[in-house]
Amino acid sequence: MAMPLRVTGSWVQLLTDWLDQEGLPAPELRQLLDSRGPADIVPLPVWQNMLEQAAHLRPTLTAPGLAIGAMIQPRHVGVLGYLILACTTLGQAMQAYQRYERLFYGLNVMRVRSAGAGFQVQWPAEASTGALADTVAIAAMLTFLRRLADTPPRPAAVYFAFPQPDSETCQAYQAFFGCPVHFAAPVTAVELALSDLQQVLPHSDPSMLRLLDQQAQAMMLAMPDGDHFDRALQQAMVRLMPEGVMGLPRVAGELHVSVRTLQRRLEARKSSWQALLDRTREQLAGQYLLDQTLTLGDIALLLGFSEQSAFNRAYRRWTGATPARVRREQLNSAQQLP
Repeated sequence: MAMPLRVTGSWVQLLTDWLDQEGLPAPELRQLLDSRGPADIVPLPVWQNMLEQAAHLRPTLTAPGLAIGAMIQPRHVGVLGYLILACTTLGQAMQAYQRYERLFYGLNVMRVRSAGAGFQVQWPAEASTGALADTVAIAAMLTFLRRLADTPPRPAAVYFAFPQPDSETCQAYQAFFGCPVHFAAPVTAVELALSDLQQVLPHSDPSMLRLLDQQAQAMMLAMPDGDHFDRALQQAMVRLMPEGVMGLPRVAGELHVSVRTLQRRLEARKSSWQALLDRTREQLAGQYLLDQTLTLGDIALLLGFSEQSAFNRAYRRWTGATPARVRREQLNSAQQLP
């Protein structure tokens, strides 16, 4: 199912900056870009068309999405960009992005998963925005992270859901990211080391972070009503999970709707209660496993499982690995750090 993603007017100004750097007049494209204010919502097809127009202006440039993404500045991500800049650690910055991703894409689609001795920041294949737009997004993300930290994180691998391009373009991707790049993957992802999460950011500002966090929360609350149900449902699930009362009737009651109404709304989103519950638990499990202060029993309770063995079985069904194995790999990795 294609997700109704969109971007912001701030984000499309990446193209304006790239056009300036390249010295390209492009009056028609610039007129289109200038018509979008920073707070405007830009439908995904419009953004994709803008990128295609820009790429055609430099037909001999290999992988133009990399060059466009490298133009990233905090202002291109709006309040979320400045909020991330004010965070104390890289891990806190990633949590902030995940918490407020809806302000950027209109949906929360990012998830964090353990990957061997590290972790992956992932977006499902159905959330792909196309080869050019995905390239811009991941290039911008890595460029932003590299500028945030005094010791830039070095990804272990990058994954794209779109088909593999020609060999020259593949080489350009590997040179840009400095790691193996895989195409036609089941997810779009960046794989990083656990130690990256602990990196202290040089521009952290706790006071500014609190103010920006309040602003981001207010912006979330002010989003269109079309997003309200999804947000309320997710919040209810996370709130009720530790109480072990994750049945459909209880959640429907929490939302003040009938069970049938909740079922109809899930069906309209091409989903079901069990699929949504599994997906939410899997996403949260990935985050909780990165927190070494939580035992596996703690995580099981936080996810609403009556016992750890039930969590073990569910996690293995979702990922093919047990949570204990993932935790051991994380501990081994941490012990090897200097």
